[in-house]
Amino acid sequence: MRSRNPVFSRRGFSRDNGYAGFNTAPQAGGPAVATQGNPYAQPTGDQYAQNPYAQNPYAQQDLQYGAPPQAPATTGRMTIDDVVLRTASTLGVLIVTAALSWALLPVDDANISRAYGIGIGAALIGMVLALVQSFKRKASPALILTYAAFEGVFLGVISNIVDNRIADGAAMQAVIGTMAVFAGVLIAYKAGWIRVNRRFYGFVMAAALGFILLMAVNLLFAVFGGGDGLGFRSGALGVIFGVIGIILGACFLALDFKQVEDGVAYGAPREEAWLAAFGLTLTLVWIYLEFLRLISILNSSD
Repeated sequence: MRSRNPVFSRRGFSRDNGYAGFNTAPQAGGPAVATQGNPYAQPTGDQYAQNPYAQNPYAQQDLQYGAPPQAPATTGRMTIDDVVLRTASTLGVLIVTAALSWALLPVDDANISRAYGIGIGAALIGMVLALVQSFKRKASPALILTYAAFEGVFLGVISNIVDNRIADGAAMQAVIGTMAVFAGVLIAYKAGWIRVNRRFYGFVMAAALGFILLMAVNLLFAVFGGGDGLGFRSGALGVIFGVIGIILGACFLALDFKQVEDGVAYGAPREEAWLAAFGLTLTLVWIYLEFLRLISILNSSD
C-alpha cells in the first residue's frame, strides 16, 4: 500500500516507487498468511527477492555465530538522525523567516493592509510549492526549504496580527500547544498506545476529508454571502471545529511517525528523509494554525 500520509502519497517508500516500503501485501508465489490483513507486516518468502532493501546478506552469518540477525548496512539508507536533521533544517528556515517577517512587517493601522497582503501572497506561493513537491517523484531539498521560507513569512505575519490585535501572547501559546501535541503523540506512539493500521488510516482520512470539505463550503459561503459563512470558524462551532482540527493534526503526526519508522526499518534511500521532514513540517504548521485560530476565537468571545 502507499503512504499513510497524503503528503507522501506521490512518492513515499512504497514498493512501486522502487524502494522498500509499506506495500507488504502477499505477492504471487509467496506466503499469504503472514501478511494477510496487516499492511505493516514484515515481508516474507519471495517478497525478499522482490525487495532489495529487505534483504540482509549477513543474516546467515549472524545465525552461524549465534548472534541475532543484524540490520542491513546503513550506508546510503535513511536513518532517524537524517530525518531529525532535515526536519530541524526545514523548521529552522521557517522559524527564521517568520521572525523576520514579524520584525520587518509592522501590523499597525497604517501598515496592516500591506503586511496582510504580503502574508497572503507568501501563503499562496507556499501552497503552490507544497503541491509541486507533493507531485514530484523525488524529494527536492531546495523546493522544500523554499516552501518553508514562504510559509514562515505567512506565519510571521498572521501570528503578529493575532498576537497584537486579537489576543496578546497567542503566538507563544500556539507554539507551546503545538510542541505539547508533538511530544504527547510521540510518547503515545512509542509506548504503543496508538496503533497505526488500515482502520486508523481509513478513519483519519475520512475525518480529514469531511473536515476539509466543510471548511471549503464555509469559505464559499463567507466569500459570496459575507460574514463568517456557516459559522464553523466562530463561536461555539468554531471552538469545536478548532479542537477537531488539532486532533486531526495529532492523528497525522502518528501517520508521519509510522512512515518514518517503516522507512528506516526497510532501508529507504537517505534523500527520502527530506520527504519525511516535509510531511512533518506540513503537519506541525496545520496544528499551529489550528491552535492560533482556536485561541483567537476564545479571546474574541470574551
